[in-house]
Amino acid sequence: MSGRTTGLTPPEDSKAPVRHPDAPAPGETLGAHYDQCFGCGHQPGGLGLTTRAGEGVSVTAEFTVRTGHQGAPGLAHGGVLAAALDETLGSLNWLQRVIAVTGRLETDFVRPVPVGAELHLEARVDAVHGRKIYCSATGRIDAPDGPVAVRAQALFIEVRVDHFIENGRTEEIDAALADPDQVRVARAFEVNP
Repeated sequence: MSGRTTGLTPPEDSKAPVRHPDAPAPGETLGAHYDQCFGCGHQPGGLGLTTRAGEGVSVTAEFTVRTGHQGAPGLAHGGVLAAALDETLGSLNWLQRVIAVTGRLETDFVRPVPVGAELHLEARVDAVHGRKIYCSATGRIDAPDGPVAVRAQALFIEVRVDHFIENGRTEEIDAALADPDQVRVARAFEVNP
């Protein structure tokens, strides 16, 4: 996808993305970055996204649209679809071993997604420029080669872990720091100076 709006087109002097040598192998399930995450965590009303490392700096993900994800009767809410795209795009950071947050997300809704459909998402990093990570994603209905339902372009900004400590709620931060699994995930990103 080429940039459609200002801010999503990588500058000419951008670099190609680099997969970190310690990144999960292609096909490996990434797991949740945080158990309480709406997208990848274990929340009853969440997406329950299953994400796998792809080739290069790409990932694939799937989720089934459930009744609680409706907007119009029998159809997925657009915000839920945007959240699924955002979560999938954010998972790309596992492959670069960086901590980054969404700076901008532009979503195109191509066709309705019915309740019960499985959405197959594929995302890739297109370019990197300093702390800016330019990426794109596509979501297809019921199969990896099914009809395109949603597309997105995004700009992620690399941050330090302090970003979350300074802006998050103390209770959740303390709980995450007390959880050995969350500490393990955080340590995986210590390459971020």
